[in-house]
Amino acid sequence: MRGLSRSSLAEVEERFNAVAGSADLGTLSDELFAVADLLDREHGLRRAMSDPARPGEQKAQTLRTLLAGKVSEAALATSETAVSAKWSRPGDLADALGRLGVAAASAEAESLGKLDDVEDELFRFGRIVAANTDLRRVLVDPAVPEEGKRQLLLDLLGGKVSEPSLRLIAQVVAHPRGRSLEAGLEEFGQLVAQQRQRLVAVVRSAIALSEEQRQRLSAWLRTSYGRDVHLNVEVDKRVLGGFSVRIGDEIIDTTIVGRIEEVRRRLAG
Repeated sequence: MRGLSRSSLAEVEERFNAVAGSADLGTLSDELFAVADLLDREHGLRRAMSDPARPGEQKAQTLRTLLAGKVSEAALATSETAVSAKWSRPGDLADALGRLGVAAASAEAESLGKLDDVEDELFRFGRIVAANTDLRRVLVDPAVPEEGKRQLLLDLLGGKVSEPSLRLIAQVVAHPRGRSLEAGLEEFGQLVAQQRQRLVAVVRSAIALSEEQRQRLSAWLRTSYGRDVHLNVEVDKRVLGGFSVRIGDEIIDTTIVGRIEEVRRRLAG
């Protein structure tokens, strides 16, 4: 997510890891998202909970009084640690809790052996939305009630994607938090990949890669970056020869168009 204080985030993640082992991870994810959404919605509460001048213990007690009996002890303990930490801006508190909501859904997926599925499903849904303007229009329309959007997603994706994927997609749609739908899905995909400390590569190719080609490309990228790399392959008929790979801000372009552009840059220089 956005640039969060690493020390504060590490403190909250440590507390989250301590309580998540015995928690229902799907429920924990939903509850952490709900607390983040509450802070986004209630500006006065967000300012009070992120005020660096107030003692952390006082803020934690206020939050416990507000949420006790409404969320699980695991979600409450994580949220108390979050409000006790110091953040550089008020929005960082909700960002941190949202990040841990993704972490809980990722841990749920990993426990089900579906972590790879979640990464793939988030990526594929992003491409479906990009290609279907009518669907995208409904999902981003603030006039469409949240429950209506969730029901639409359930009708479209129920039984076709894993439960953690549906949970994360629904969260991005219902609570974009200033992000475009595509950017939210990509951000969540990156966070899911961090569950195994992997990089995510978006590969554009004119044809689908065979399993052997995917394995060779994965092995090459793993050797190049020193970490496992998850491939999201996008078939794009406009690609002329070769393929391109984007990892974060870095682009490896082996396409004909890419080579022509490189020649042009060198000539211009």
